[in-house]
Amino acid sequence: MLKITFLGTGTSQGIPVIGSKHPVCLSNNPKDKRLRVSVLLSWQNYHYVIDCGPDFRQQMLTNKVEKLDGILFTHEHSDHTAGIDDIRPFFFKQGDIPIYADKQVAASLEKRFDYIFANNNRYPGAPAVQVNFIENNKPFKIGNKTAIPIEAYHNRLKVFGFRVSDFAYLTDVKTISSKEIDKIRNVNVLSINALRIDPHHSHFNLEEALDFIKEVKPGRTYLSHISHLLGFHDEVEKGLPKNVFLAYDNLTLKV
Repeated sequence: MLKITFLGTGTSQGIPVIGSKHPVCLSNNPKDKRLRVSVLLSWQNYHYVIDCGPDFRQQMLTNKVEKLDGILFTHEHSDHTAGIDDIRPFFFKQGDIPIYADKQVAASLEKRFDYIFANNNRYPGAPAVQVNFIENNKPFKIGNKTAIPIEAYHNRLKVFGFRVSDFAYLTDVKTISSKEIDKIRNVNVLSINALRIDPHHSHFNLEEALDFIKEVKPGRTYLSHISHLLGFHDEVEKGLPKNVFLAYDNLTLKV
């Protein structure tokens, strides 16, 4: 049994957006308040996260995560990586934290967080990681499960989604080949990005996400990486097809 916890379901600015008076940003519905996207995968005594954005610390505290076996990175943008310094408490208890990333993502992290990747003269108190490179069409082990990389594009930037057991997680997708879609056809549970109603140059809008779902034919789908411009959670969800839902922060599923 795989437990999925949506740690955050918002886009890069989160909801509410700082200083915004947009009605969704002013909503009192907890489901309209979204931290930056990340999911926690848990089974037996394993705990892995996909992405660790700037809200990572808050997400770990909210969900009482006491152990972290690794981080899978989709791509290098800050809303998916900026929380890596907050792995320190896990590092102090466990030692080097395994990360799984494309070489380009690892290079970006090493440049921006050089003190984490330093091999010599490490600053006291800095965390350390064990880097595992992701390559397309090369599944890799996380705990006693297999993660299958799914290559897609965020405008011109390569991003990786992942299939673990009968759950597939993709975010920041704008284009994806049929060959990659074949890896997730008829999956039990899918999570895919749906930024807003209007088209966007590097993200699926709602219409594109729903077209993608029709092609994949998953059992259930949860939309994530949502901006305030998609609308109020409850109103949008009422208009979705059967077995398509809006994810919300701290939603948990079992697959």
